[in-house]
Amino acid sequence: QVQLVESGGGSVQAGGSLRLSCAASGFTRSTRCMGWFRQAPGKEREGVATIGSGGSTSYADSVKGRFTISQDNAKNTLYLQMNSLKPDDTAMYYCAATLPFRACAITSLAYEYWGQGTQVTVAS
Repeated sequence: QVQLVESGGGSVQAGGSLRLSCAASGFTRSTRCMGWFRQAPGKEREGVATIGSGGSTSYADSVKGRFTISQDNAKNTLYLQMNSLKPDDTAMYYCAATLPFRACAITSLAYEYWGQGTQVTVAS
């Protein structure tokens, strides 16, 4: 059974940093793309960053230069390092995984499995 469990969210002041983690289990990480998405109240879910099985990454323009997605295959864990946080980054952050051998895309439609989310709140 595929399971994704996020952690690391919290409340920070603008300019601060957080690192989110996503522990994955029940599937072969090496054949899938994984990503981070976020959803603020009243807004649609948006892609933040993706990472392919080979390590290639992509980012939303709004987070480029501030956020870094990475993975530890030995621990089957996905990370999102978030620096220089802004109030606009406030949202529920979700980890997601595709079905095997699917292309990476920074759209939620490409992802089959989702975690329960972790809240990030950035105060001005």
